[in-house]
Amino acid sequence: MADLALRFGKDMLVVSSPIQEALRRAGIESVCDQALALLVEPETIEEAYRMETVAGPQCMVTPVADFTPARLVAVGAEGKGEALAEAALAVMAEFKPQHTLVEIAPCGLPLDPDSKASLVENRDQYARAAQLFCDCTFDAFFLNGFTTADDLKCALMGLRKVTDAPIIASVDVQGDGGLASGRGTWREAVEVMAEYGAAVAGFSTLATPDQARGLADAARETLEARGADLCLMATLQVFQRDAKQQGPTTENPYYSPDTTMPAALELRAAGVQFLRAAGQATPAYTGVLAATVAGLDVAPVL
Repeated sequence: MADLALRFGKDMLVVSSPIQEALRRAGIESVCDQALALLVEPETIEEAYRMETVAGPQCMVTPVADFTPARLVAVGAEGKGEALAEAALAVMAEFKPQHTLVEIAPCGLPLDPDSKASLVENRDQYARAAQLFCDCTFDAFFLNGFTTADDLKCALMGLRKVTDAPIIASVDVQGDGGLASGRGTWREAVEVMAEYGAAVAGFSTLATPDQARGLADAARETLEARGADLCLMATLQVFQRDAKQQGPTTENPYYSPDTTMPAALELRAAGVQFLRAAGQATPAYTGVLAATVAGLDVAPVL
């Protein structure tokens, strides 16, 4: 498996879409059922991965992200963290991905940023999640789905407590630059990413291509002001696939796979290296992104 860090800042990379939509179509809807399927019926997970692999992403993401102790309890897998981690990587290994990303979702515990005990409790959730992979082969951790800078800070601190593996961090952001929680801004999250050891600063958004480019520009400006040199990642959230929709709208800009092509080019022009489609995205979305940036390097931004 190639070292992902050697490609930072060089060629454009596409990240696989979540397979949850495919699993739901197969009748595996809840996160509990998805974790159970991974443990006892991995061939179902493999089938969902198969089409995503054909789409051509360079980076494949683990099928589940519930590795913190709190999330393991929530999905009915308490005490099965090591088995879940092993199964997740084993399923992916079948497809020989260029790069493997271990996704870790927010732990979901209440967080009081003014309480040291609360901060430590949350931080240790992520440290324990990372420890599950200490003896495993993969390319990077992928902190994904975060909506506040404080939660992200705890996650980064927890991972850095036990690992020096590259970390891709992503927060959910609105088109105006506010975080999805309504608390804090994208720029503040980028500051946290730079300060606490992320290698890639990412955002996930429903925003239009123009707005998404603005978010990338804001990240680059924030990093330049700090003298930080992080790569950038953008995830385009597909709100609803709709073959009958006549054109992009602000509510649903990515209604079909081909709508991501101009967005990918806009984001590349803004210096983004990693591209992903999520939400209701299918492998076709991944395929369009991969075809759009195939053979291209990260664009220099003057």
